[in-house]
Amino acid sequence: MKNFFLLLVLVISSASLSAQPEKRPLTFEEILKWNRITESHLSNNGKYIAWKEEPWKGDATLKISTPDAKEIASFNCGNKAQFTADSKFLIFTEVPEADTIRALKLKKTKKEDLPQNKLVVFNVGENKSEKIENLKSVKVPEEWSGWIAYQTKDPNDSTKNEKDKNNPLYIKDLNTGSIKTYPAVSSYELAKDQPFISFISEGDSTFTAGVYLVDLKADKVSAIIEAEGKFKQLCIADSGEQLAFLADTTDAEKPSFALYYWNGENEAIVTDNSNKAIPENWEISENGNLSFSDNGERLFFGTAPKIPEKDTTKLEEEIPALDVWTWNEEQLQTVQLNNREKDLKKSYLAVVHLDAQKTVQLETELFSGIRKIQNGDADQLLTYSNRPYAVQTMWEGGPYHNDFYLVDIHSGEAEKIKTDCRATPSVSPKGKFVYWYNAIDTTWNTYDVASGKEYQITDPVTIQTADELNDVPNLPGSYRTAGWLLNDEAILIYDRYDIWKVDPTNSVDPVNLTKDGRSEKINYRLVRFNPEPNTGIDPEETVLLTGHNEVSRADAYFAFDLSKNKAPEVLFSQNYRLGRPEKAKEDDLIIFTKEDFETYPNLIATDLRFKKEVQISDAAPQQNEFKWGTAELVTWRSLDGLVLEGTLHKPEDFDPGKKYPMIVNFYEKSSQNLLSYRMPENHRSTIDYHYYTSHGYIIFNPDVYYKEGYPGESAFNCVMPGITALIDKGFVDEEHIGAQGHSWGGYQVAYLATRTNMFAAIESGAPVVNMFSAYGGIRWGSGLNRSFQYEHTQSRIGKSIWEAPLRYLENSPLFTLDKINTPILIMHNYDDGAVPWYQGIEFFIGLRRLQKPSWMLNYNEADHWPTKLRDMHDFQIRMAHFFDHYLKGAPMPKWMNEGIPATNKGVDMGYELVE
Repeated sequence: MKNFFLLLVLVISSASLSAQPEKRPLTFEEILKWNRITESHLSNNGKYIAWKEEPWKGDATLKISTPDAKEIASFNCGNKAQFTADSKFLIFTEVPEADTIRALKLKKTKKEDLPQNKLVVFNVGENKSEKIENLKSVKVPEEWSGWIAYQTKDPNDSTKNEKDKNNPLYIKDLNTGSIKTYPAVSSYELAKDQPFISFISEGDSTFTAGVYLVDLKADKVSAIIEAEGKFKQLCIADSGEQLAFLADTTDAEKPSFALYYWNGENEAIVTDNSNKAIPENWEISENGNLSFSDNGERLFFGTAPKIPEKDTTKLEEEIPALDVWTWNEEQLQTVQLNNREKDLKKSYLAVVHLDAQKTVQLETELFSGIRKIQNGDADQLLTYSNRPYAVQTMWEGGPYHNDFYLVDIHSGEAEKIKTDCRATPSVSPKGKFVYWYNAIDTTWNTYDVASGKEYQITDPVTIQTADELNDVPNLPGSYRTAGWLLNDEAILIYDRYDIWKVDPTNSVDPVNLTKDGRSEKINYRLVRFNPEPNTGIDPEETVLLTGHNEVSRADAYFAFDLSKNKAPEVLFSQNYRLGRPEKAKEDDLIIFTKEDFETYPNLIATDLRFKKEVQISDAAPQQNEFKWGTAELVTWRSLDGLVLEGTLHKPEDFDPGKKYPMIVNFYEKSSQNLLSYRMPENHRSTIDYHYYTSHGYIIFNPDVYYKEGYPGESAFNCVMPGITALIDKGFVDEEHIGAQGHSWGGYQVAYLATRTNMFAAIESGAPVVNMFSAYGGIRWGSGLNRSFQYEHTQSRIGKSIWEAPLRYLENSPLFTLDKINTPILIMHNYDDGAVPWYQGIEFFIGLRRLQKPSWMLNYNEADHWPTKLRDMHDFQIRMAHFFDHYLKGAPMPKWMNEGIPATNKGVDMGYELVE
């Protein structure tokens, strides 16, 4: 009888297992449905969590739950959520359903007739929501509660340009439901700390145009100025008790703005363009930004040189369309043209001392940047200038040379405190010190503002603050800082592993606070929750640290008491990659994520001690339906003897007795991301690891270490022995290995194709194949000349084209294309702003001339990579066709076999397979 029951259990168990649906391979269509968590919000009181689950294509879902995972509500198409400060309401936008919009567009519905966004006000406690149609904008106060302000669009307004529409402003009392309405509002602002709202109205038959302030507690509306005109840059102080704006109440065609200020009394012009403090031929800029100092005693605004007016006596066609390039001008014409619109709107900081009604010009055209000290309360400002060294940045790149200045806020006089430093300066929270990392000698330095003394506060012998893994022919960057202690007592500086407490005057030796980071190979980094601006870190505080173990690749959270001489205390440590945690403002509620290659990074709720985990979201439950994969670390030796590491990704049902096709995909170094989930995506530039492991591929991602002057050979020396080491394990089909890379990765796989016949197929995206022509080219996205890349950054040649012409030749795949025997798929787009499209053309034309099997994809509405989802989806389909044909023997698709004639463009996709 016992055996009978055992047999019955086995039969039932077997039947249950057989009833489980068989897992299927992932498809690109299924990937489009994959949810990402693109928003997460905590109520201030820690009682509610809201998040958005958003697929790559389709409608997002906004959800809200309690910290114990009790779902309160779910909203289709919810977007841009925000809790009110009192945690009573969730305010968000409901966007139209994607399928509805698509169907209407197919019917050629006019844009203005398409459904509009809705404002949703959700009462969390009562689980009730209210919807408001045709939303234009909404603002929710940060620090106070009870009201929101919003505007809706007039569906009958035929104005084409949305910026030209002035719609009503509604101020809604969330507790009573009552609404105040103000007509034709062009701009509105909420005070940060107190319930005040200011707005600019063009008025109507019942309401006078002007600028107004609403005191919500007193239910009072004050007219700051009643007049028709042009109003700009509405600025309300945090307290709501001060207001400033620009106004031009004349009828002149060209506006001339005056600066207005209000502090509870009648409005007054505090300065206009007749003010002698404004430089000659300059004016108050409508493109600047108004702001108050924290203490409210100063009002900052922008000025700018007057723009020369066009000669109206000439026709447009009589004026030459010309750019003049000059050898010694600070910026290339391409950079100037790229920045032209921004430069036309550039403004320079000035200040009004409100108590003395004194205006001072602070910033001049000499300066490259300016930073307020103590948000404008201090008597000086920090500025810096790259202009004396601007020409050489063309080939040097960063870090830029700069001169540092302190500007007297009362006189505008600038005192140079540092000359020609390869650094950009910052200022401590209390304004006592200017500080910077000097890339030349890899030291941190300070300047005592009060005494005028400069201090070197670190040295490489004591603290190695420079990037230890820097492998480009450029000055190494720093590991940055964790912040300053209260009252600028000390600065916390990172090395590769630890956090050091450093005295800003170098009066005492630096102290390694975390102690064991280097010995344990843990990168400790400080997490600051909801920090107030310009505030330091309390030295008595127990803070949260993240720690990344460079050996295991796992992350952990640590509690760390800054005042005690102890190593960090482990709070949470599992074999996962951890996200940056968020904390409720008024509660100990924490949310975080954990992930590995197989574990989706869902939201998890806990407290500051991480004692209990509660999974809040389940954004991708369908993952269990698909064949997945695994990730592991592999090691080998490079051809020049280095011990290297990389990641290997295998199919879920991997059988070591079988041979699998393999794709080699890499950029520089990625093995520290071993535990990354790698969100399934129709990527713009790389393969999707989950798709390929699901379809029976192995993916190999090797780390590459570079030798100056030999980037291509370095890739060969690192990657190829890694491949052979895997072949030796017996499960890689050595006849069916592919490679894929984009940009720098695209260059490297193109180079490998000239050195080996091991690959059966290679996809190379946006590659540089001719370093000679690329060296003198332009990055059209920025207008910068490309030479700095080759001499000092990623391309790693380390010398100019005249100093080492053979290096440029040896590292350029173009000149050895005749050695290629591998089918090549190129993707390069003619609007590429990073790698000029002609590089892809040179590659393809050379392969075509040599009659090598090759194809080039050029997405017409794309930059360095496809930016539209439709194009990314298409790219992934075609790349899969390419690899499936050459690595798995699948039939060749029509687009590869026959091409797509220009006459069939947009009609015939050529996806069908040719048997």
